[in-house]
Amino acid sequence: MTQEEIVASVKRDYIFNLAQQDKRTDARALDQYREISVEPGWAGNAEGSALVKIGNTQVLAGVKLEKGTPYPDKPESGVLTTTAELVPIAHPTFEPGPPGEETVELARVTDRGIRESEMIDLDKLCIEPEEEVWMVYIDIYVLDHDGNLLDASALASAAALWNVEISEDLEDWTLPSFPISKKPISTTLAKVNGKLMVDPSFNEESVMDARITISTLENGDICAMQKGGSGPLTRKDLRQAREWARTKSEELRKYLE
Repeated sequence: MTQEEIVASVKRDYIFNLAQQDKRTDARALDQYREISVEPGWAGNAEGSALVKIGNTQVLAGVKLEKGTPYPDKPESGVLTTTAELVPIAHPTFEPGPPGEETVELARVTDRGIRESEMIDLDKLCIEPEEEVWMVYIDIYVLDHDGNLLDASALASAAALWNVEISEDLEDWTLPSFPISKKPISTTLAKVNGKLMVDPSFNEESVMDARITISTLENGDICAMQKGGSGPLTRKDLRQAREWARTKSEELRKYLE
């Protein structure tokens, strides 16, 4: 066994033993988030933007609006496109190059939470049916990675969308404001040694058996869900995850107000 493998094994045992006692390495409760901050309007060149910090994890989201062609199956609806970039300086495991599996998942999960919640009224973004619509681009940049990129990206994207301001330079914009009405919040839980814990850190994610991300609306309804990891989740796990997602989303939603 190499030195790296020995260190990884010791770290795993330490985190597992703490989890069995309902404890964590940073002394948080199992259902407790790290310190959160949201700074809207962080990028001046975007229609909307927000910098979110969850513990040492930092994610920047920007929103741009451009005219484009609608999808053939939705000729009278605007288009939502979400992309993510893992900046190499954010973590030693990030490498330059084409998007990997983690990057694709991050963009898809964030996009699904926004799309399925119907946060944006895309039908109102039609300029000319079958010809021209407004395209909403959400770009996510991971600046520092210390776990739970999913929640940080979802919160940053939602905050950026609520921060959208239509400038006079946006030609052909005729709506009184950006058509947005809901505030979906994603809550991620990791299962470590049989125990669920909210807002997993990088070390907790590195030893977790499974992960689940639940996106909820203001009334508590679930609008999207994504499981990660190879381990199973029991019915009891899912019930607890749903309850924690409802309560924690109320805490996080305050950062959008």
